[in-house]
Amino acid sequence: MSEASTPSPKRRWVPIVVACALFMENLDGTIINTALPEIARDMGVSPLSLSAAVTSYLLSLALFIPVSGWATDRFGARRIFSAAIIAFLLGSIVCGFATGPMGLVIGRTIQGIGGAMMAPVGRIVLLRSFPKAELMAAMTYVTMPALIGPAVGPLLGGFLATYANWRWIFFVNIPIGILGVVLAWKLFDDDRPVAAGRFDTVGFILIGGGLAAFMWGMETIGRAHLPISFMLGLIFGGLALMALYVWHSRRIQRPALDLSPLKIPTFRMAVVGGTIVRIGFGCTPFLLPLFYQLGLGYSAMESGTYTFIIGLGALSMKVVATRFARWVGFRRILMFNGLVVGAITLLFTLFDASTPYWVMLATLGIYGFVRSLQFTSLNALGFADLPPEMAAGGAAVQAVGQQLSVALGVALAAALLLLLGGGHPDLSDFRWTFAIVALLPMASIVIFARMKPEDGSAVSGHGR
Repeated sequence: MSEASTPSPKRRWVPIVVACALFMENLDGTIINTALPEIARDMGVSPLSLSAAVTSYLLSLALFIPVSGWATDRFGARRIFSAAIIAFLLGSIVCGFATGPMGLVIGRTIQGIGGAMMAPVGRIVLLRSFPKAELMAAMTYVTMPALIGPAVGPLLGGFLATYANWRWIFFVNIPIGILGVVLAWKLFDDDRPVAAGRFDTVGFILIGGGLAAFMWGMETIGRAHLPISFMLGLIFGGLALMALYVWHSRRIQRPALDLSPLKIPTFRMAVVGGTIVRIGFGCTPFLLPLFYQLGLGYSAMESGTYTFIIGLGALSMKVVATRFARWVGFRRILMFNGLVVGAITLLFTLFDASTPYWVMLATLGIYGFVRSLQFTSLNALGFADLPPEMAAGGAAVQAVGQQLSVALGVALAAALLLLLGGGHPDLSDFRWTFAIVALLPMASIVIFARMKPEDGSAVSGHGR
């Protein structure tokens, strides 16, 4: 789909289709966090043991994103997009009927496979539909509806877990998914499959096996029933497989995950610096609901009410994102935000049952604002200098990095709580965990300090 071939009225509706998929994906990424203690209680396990239900979803997203570009060429964007939503719905149904942690992990994995296909395909369509000068505005437009998912997710998850049944947090995907399929068939062009070439099966096995082993190793940290040698073997074995993939990808014409966009300096900084930032960001959506419920003794509904404010703060940022980027540029945004996000995360260590309601809400709202500004700036910076022929590869690399870093954040948060407090963390354990997590966004400043003030100006408009 190109700008020339897409009629203007139709092009304006393209972000709505993408937003529908992102809404469902992001809703499910946050709605489960608030309900984890209730799900664990129903299944008779520790809430921290269900961190695998979160990371399995994020990991399967990362694993199958490299397939999306090849599958889109081979079968067409509309077919892959629709099939992906259907897979997501099937995974939701499996989760809704799960009776134990393993069933939940299987369902979340199926959801991740569907999400891995629909989000990157949507981004590819978006990138091919808008020129660079309009790209940030288009991304802002499409992410505003998508951000409703993370905003509503904690509140809806807390409401359903408290007043209904946690299984409904998965069944709510059914009407949203049906709407997404209908919109895709009505608004996407019936693009014909093209010669996609042979899929890089060896590369997929190397990078997929490497990511899976590495994440499994991270998940075992702090779990006393598993030997340290097993954990280290998985982590270093995964890293070795990923190193082999880098070697392999340089020897073939069409690797499963094309790493060539990393040669572009702005893209490389957005991915590397963004990975560090997102590991820290990935911790907080997992930590905060557990902190409120296990650390402060709040109900799932009360917890969801607090974390809902983060989504509202993120939504309010989208109104000013484009003007703010034009005013100060990406370098200043990313460096200053690293300090601000780290400082706010440290403020979480001061929260207790006596902290005034409005202080918590204001802090969480500001956190959502600056967190979302960092996300939007990183996404836009990554594509600022990419040539059109690298757009699809860049979208895949960026998406894999995003999902993997968030999964690492969840695994890190669970590992810290397990190491500090075993299976039953108290308020002090949460405070130490927040203090450690706060260092990550601050560390990213080292990467962004190497940027030039004019980097990304093709998208931000800064200095023009």
